Amino acid sequence: MLLWKQLVREQITSEDIEAIDIQSFTMINEMEKTMSENDQSIDLDDVLSSILDELRFEVVSSNGSTFELVPNGQEIPVTIANFKEYCASYRNYRLNEFHRQIEFIRQGLYSIIPGYFLSLFTGSELEEAVCGKGEIDVELLKRNTNYGSAYSQDAPCIQRFWIVLSILFTEEQKKLFLKFVWRRCTLPNRDEDFTTRFTINGFDITNGPVDGALPRSHTCSFVLDLPEYSSTDVMYDRLNYAITYCSSIDGDGNMNEMPMIQQVLSTIESS
Repeated sequence: MLLWKQLVREQITSEDIEAIDIQSFTMINEMEKTMSENDQSIDLDDVLSSILDELRFEVVSSNGSTFELVPNGQEIPVTIANFKEYCASYRNYRLNEFHRQIEFIRQGLYSIIPGYFLSLFTGSELEEAVCGKGEIDVELLKRNTNYGSAYSQDAPCIQRFWIVLSILFTEEQKKLFLKFVWRRCTLPNRDEDFTTRFTINGFDITNGPVDGALPRSHTCSFVLDLPEYSSTDVMYDRLNYAITYCSSIDGDGNMNEMPMIQQVLSTIESS
């Protein structure tokens, strides 16, 4: 949301900034809370000092490079005394990290549409106009689906498929499914916005039972190869397994930071 709000020059909130790097900001917020609520029953030096010793006035940027928050920041340890300064510098960096890129995007948009046009949108409205709605409209997808020679829209297997997608899947599962078959998490807003229709093909399984096979996707062409599962329960299980374990996992922040963040939270909770 930060990108879209900045494009339309909408007021940025702390939640927008923290959404960029949820895990690191969770650590920072927990440590700030511990310091502000300290009733002297907790020895902050013992609880936090060993953790802060691992931090320096630097940050891992979104492209994986290291950026110093202050001159010679890699040599300056974060302490209880300067922790507030570190937090302020960290938040300011995340707020302005993409400033140059966003300005280029804005100027590119201005070359196509009048500048005042963007001011008519909120950040969320612009995001929806560009990326589509957050909720998956299964009926919209259904209207824009083709079927290969093995299936028709009235085939029992296809009926089971739509029951799973429209009724049994949660909103998050629907997004995972869309990512599995199309490498995106939203649909176009209208029928006429579909430049590629979804296609469901049959999938002949020659090795082993059909119910034990997983579906196969072709993300570039928005195609699902679907085995003819025997029941709705099997359909749900096989699809859910595929969308959960057979697509790439997107993380927040640098995964190398996870052990330190987990140490911070476990240390604070145990105190």
